[in-house]
Amino acid sequence: MRSLLLLLILLGWTEARRLSSGQHRHHSHCIRADELEDGEVPKVFRSRTARWADHPSVQLVPVLENEQSGRRRHRRHHHKPGCPNLRLVNTLTADISERSISPWRYIIKEDADRIPRHLAFAECLCNGCIDVKTGLETKDLTSVTVEQSMMVLKRKPCRHPEDDAEGFVFETTTIKVPVACACALVRS
Repeated sequence: MRSLLLLLILLGWTEARRLSSGQHRHHSHCIRADELEDGEVPKVFRSRTARWADHPSVQLVPVLENEQSGRRRHRRHHHKPGCPNLRLVNTLTADISERSISPWRYIIKEDADRIPRHLAFAECLCNGCIDVKTGLETKDLTSVTVEQSMMVLKRKPCRHPEDDAEGFVFETTTIKVPVACACALVRS
C-alpha cells in the first residue's frame, strides 16, 4: 500500500514539474479547417479549458468591449492615457486600478491562433509610481506588471493525412498575462 502511495506521489510530482517547466502537450490529430468553427474548442480540450470562464482576463473582455462601443457612440478617440495625478476624491467608488499608486488600464489583445482569442491585458499608465503626499509621479519607484499564468491553446498549421488538405493541430501552452501593476524598487 505504501509503495502504491509513493508511486502516485512520484507520478504527481513529475507531472507538476513537467507542467511548470513549460513543456507543451500536443494533440497529434490534424483537424481540417472546415471541421471546427472559428474559435471553437476541440472536444479533446474542452474539460481543460472549462476554467477559462473564471479567469479575469477572459471575464473582462465583454466589459471592455461594451465600454469601447459606448465610447464610439460618443465619438471619443482612443488613446493611451498618461500617468494620472492621484486625487483622493472618489477613492471609495473608483476601481482599484484608478486608486493604485501604480495605476493601470486594460486593453484587449487578439491572437487569431490562440484560444481564447481575446484576452484583457493590464497596461501600466506610469513609468514610476505616484507619490501619495504630492499626488504626482515619482521615479523613486517603478511600475511593473503583475502577471498570472494561464493555459491557452495555440493553433499550428498541418496537412491532413487522408487528403493532404490544410488543417491545424492544437498545442496547450502556458502564457503570462499581465493582470495589474505594482510599484517596485528601481533596479540599479
